[in-house]
Amino acid sequence: MFRRFIVLAVTALVTGVLAGCGNTDSWVQAHASDGWPAQYGNASNSSYTDTAGADALQLEWTRSVKGDLGAAVALGSGSYLGVNAQTPSGCSLMVWEADNNARQRWCTRLVQGGGLSSPLFDGFDNLYIGQPGAMLSFPPTQWIRWRQPVIGMPTTPRILDEGQLLVVTHLGQVLVFNAHRGSVDGTPVDLVAGLDPKDAQRGLGDCRLARPRCPVAAAPAFAPETGMVVISLWEPNAEAPILVGLQYRSGQNPVLTREWTSDAVGRGPLASPVLSADGATVYVNGRDRHLWALGARDGKPKWSVPLDYLAQTPPSVSPDGLIVAGGGPGAKLTAIRDAGDRGEVVWTRDDVESLSTSSRAGTGIGYTVAREGENGQALLVFDPADGHTINRYPLPEATGFPVGVSIGHDRRVVAATSDGQVYGFAPA
Repeated sequence: MFRRFIVLAVTALVTGVLAGCGNTDSWVQAHASDGWPAQYGNASNSSYTDTAGADALQLEWTRSVKGDLGAAVALGSGSYLGVNAQTPSGCSLMVWEADNNARQRWCTRLVQGGGLSSPLFDGFDNLYIGQPGAMLSFPPTQWIRWRQPVIGMPTTPRILDEGQLLVVTHLGQVLVFNAHRGSVDGTPVDLVAGLDPKDAQRGLGDCRLARPRCPVAAAPAFAPETGMVVISLWEPNAEAPILVGLQYRSGQNPVLTREWTSDAVGRGPLASPVLSADGATVYVNGRDRHLWALGARDGKPKWSVPLDYLAQTPPSVSPDGLIVAGGGPGAKLTAIRDAGDRGEVVWTRDDVESLSTSSRAGTGIGYTVAREGENGQALLVFDPADGHTINRYPLPEATGFPVGVSIGHDRRVVAATSDGQVYGFAPA
């Protein structure tokens, strides 16, 4: 009788503990890193972080990837920096320690041809990156967690709900992966018919200049608030690219549905779309030298603003609706306010040729790479409120063009150029 009492008591205790614990899987599900998870920052491509930026910096280190870069570096939740290079030999995917003079943590070689995509760090410093024909994930070491075939070259991936990874290839295949297992959730969506799964590199050479044989030349944008995915798509035999809106529904089948297409952007969109903080508006550069705002629910135009130059990189967008226009040769550093039914130019710096997307840290600090003299480049620190220069730091021996500025959770700033030079700055 006493033994039976003990067994019943222990059983009740265990049952009570298990009931109290519930399902705790969520804490191990993949989520975006606390740093700069991938190119253009968060899944919305906003190039904005809530981290308060440093107005004074010091150059800590410079390093070369000994090859070419087509995308900005990614920064993890700790000190890791991920870079996807195109190199003639040796390593191409590299992970460095940003706070330790860029000491190399590990590296490996990927199939070349995917240099326009950046790595993605989740909050556990697992890394996700594509190569022609495959999507891969690495743990904080160089050993592969999983590898899965895809049709085409994955653009920069994005995390959807916790544990879900969005992958869009340059040939228009859209997939949702379980980030931990590497299995595909739901049915992939093919934006382009008749894809040959054996020809993963078809049209890849057109992607850098966003030409017709590369259907998806830029990373998608995802709005966590609404579940909307927006992709720039150049359909076969079309005169210009369009925008496509897909609705993501977690746990449902189908998990992705095509909601709308829009040809409203003059001469078609250029570079990645960007979604507002509330997910209601899409901002994208047009090949007609305008910045466009469209409704994210239906793709209908809200307004456009002439820029008087061709913006070749996406704009940056803060939660308060202030937009800093994209950069490129001949660009003028320009801020625009979304006033609902119109865009209002707040200020323009005619004396600053902004060559990259502006990355912004909180409401008070922006960073961009600007032209310095005839051929040089400098990291410009500016105030987004009125555009005035706070600080300017020349990038020693910078060549090529800038591929972006990344901001760490520790307020470090990393800039990189297409010729493979990487510059690490720390708060002064």
